[in-house]
Amino acid sequence: MPHLRVATVNVNGIRASVRNGMHGWLDAADVDVLTLQEVRGQDEHLEAAFPGWSIVHDEATAKGRAGVAIVSRTPALATRTAFGDDDFDSKGRWLEGDFLLGDRPITIVSAYVHSGEAETPRQEEKWRFLDAFGPRLSALAADDALAVVTGDLNVGHRELDIKNWRGNRKKAGFLPRERAYFDRFLGEAGAEITGVDGTVGTGLGWVDVGRRFHGEVEGPYTWWSARGQAFDNDTGWRIDYHLASPALAERVGSYHVARATAYDQRWSDHAPVVVDYSY
Repeated sequence: MPHLRVATVNVNGIRASVRNGMHGWLDAADVDVLTLQEVRGQDEHLEAAFPGWSIVHDEATAKGRAGVAIVSRTPALATRTAFGDDDFDSKGRWLEGDFLLGDRPITIVSAYVHSGEAETPRQEEKWRFLDAFGPRLSALAADDALAVVTGDLNVGHRELDIKNWRGNRKKAGFLPRERAYFDRFLGEAGAEITGVDGTVGTGLGWVDVGRRFHGEVEGPYTWWSARGQAFDNDTGWRIDYHLASPALAERVGSYHVARATAYDQRWSDHAPVVVDYSY
């Protein structure tokens, strides 16, 4: 069946990922659209990394930080970076590109949510980003539109998404309030959803492609700490997502996490997440 293959990965610095072997994976992956987070570079670094590809890049305000990009075999029909209130700096964290899925338009987003830090100003920025996330999801999915938000969203939604979830309940990335946003994003459209933190809101009906595809299993994880032997023991977090609009979720043909075969084969501390959307 014809499909559009969309992959997402936090590269942890595009120059470092290239040096460490990213192209070995990319050359075999047969990807049509690749979304990147934590580019931490300039346009020329992406151009050097992806010769012959079409590149759209939103660089962070602070050099060497964040940065999102979309690289594709064919140019995007349109791109946007508008997100949240005008006074909210989302540069380097939200980039939309419109493409074609067969004869229908599809919006593909590269998103990099703040990592946050509980009870600090860094967490306040994360709350602001998550506050803006819901309204944008609603707009993207209007009129049965095809849309997918990909990227490092820096929240493990459920206990299945973090190996050591018990020890992380008070840490950014697994705070009940963070997880409650995802309860609403992924809850039944229009239904009253009670989040894990006890708050009540309206479900938006978006679909976590990885969870739907794999079912009620641990992981598969997409990021591993550098501490200890987290990668070797697969003590990871699933924080890199494809969140699909309800209409697009019905077109998922395959999903996989491209986990390296060994620690010394990794070129980022995140693994690519690859999904085929059929048409």
